[in-house]
Amino acid sequence: MLASALGRLRLIGLLEGSSFLALLFIGMPLKYLFDMPLAVRVLGSAHGLLFLAFVYLVITTAVERRWPLRKTALALVSSVVPFGPFLLDRSLVEEAAAEE
Repeated sequence: MLASALGRLRLIGLLEGSSFLALLFIGMPLKYLFDMPLAVRVLGSAHGLLFLAFVYLVITTAVERRWPLRKTALALVSSVVPFGPFLLDRSLVEEAAAEE
């Protein structure tokens, strides 16, 4: 999986999407319902790092695979939509299968 640009993007995308959901559905309730702001700080930092890695990998993968601008933009937008990276992963799996 880590041998190809698509594989690396898929892995980081799944981690980034999971961290975003953890931030939304675990960190935010802990902060606002149970007065535990540290949860958002920890989850938010992890998510921020994964987000930056995801953006970097989308751009490098797009250049390497010569994605059209529209596909690149949709991949980038997927990172700010809950469950977006998981939908993107489906299309990446299809793209990887098509080249085999």
